[in-house]
Amino acid sequence: MMECLPKTIAFEKRGHVAIFTIDRPEALNAFTREMLVGMDAGFAEFQADSDLWVAILTGRGERAFCAGMDLKDALPQITGGDEMGYEDHTKRPFSDVYKPIIAAVNGACIAGGVEFMLGTDLRLAVPHATFALAETRWGVIPTGGSHVRLPQQIPWAVAMELLLTAQTITAQRAYEVGLVNRIVEPGALMPAAIEWAEKICKNGPLAVRTAKEIAVKALQQATPFILEKSIGAKVFASEDAKEGPKAFAEKRAPRFTGR
Repeated sequence: MMECLPKTIAFEKRGHVAIFTIDRPEALNAFTREMLVGMDAGFAEFQADSDLWVAILTGRGERAFCAGMDLKDALPQITGGDEMGYEDHTKRPFSDVYKPIIAAVNGACIAGGVEFMLGTDLRLAVPHATFALAETRWGVIPTGGSHVRLPQQIPWAVAMELLLTAQTITAQRAYEVGLVNRIVEPGALMPAAIEWAEKICKNGPLAVRTAKEIAVKALQQATPFILEKSIGAKVFASEDAKEGPKAFAEKRAPRFTGR
């Protein structure tokens, strides 16, 4: 099962619970294009498996949940106008998965890591977890659904703070604004996530799936996702979008021109 997953995404089944672990701790669990494709296929398989009712997504180690896209791997996509690589512009991480997903945030959750977390339903975080959408700092934008999902999930002013300043917030702040449900100590993170999943599994699986499907579809996100993609394209086609990632790779301050 889950042969579609690359070696850098581990899978474990516990009863009706599917556990996906991003497994590149040496790279702060940053995603490659292969991992994006594998994750998408893995969750499609999870969605289709009648014996799997709840998923948990976490990262390996204690430093990072996910640091977003691996810049060296993703640079051709970014400068070509696409960060996440979805051909269907109405799709974002987990946007078509109607079974519950729990995020167990074990460390830094940055850029694409936040965008994957925004596609989950319940979220636990360790005290040292941090959260940031750092894209604008490097002349690009987070087109994995952040412009749509973030203002739906937390207050507008806080969402704009994250989107516009590219600054980092702590786990405590994320809890205060409702971005995560609970803060737990590192050793208790996965037990707490599994406990939550098992509680959900005691409910009717069809009722749970349907409740989530109604809630997600009622948000009517497809058109805003298309809007995000179409308007955002001008940023990725700019000179700044080439300069920012290049500066990041060269470990220097970017020299933006606004063009």
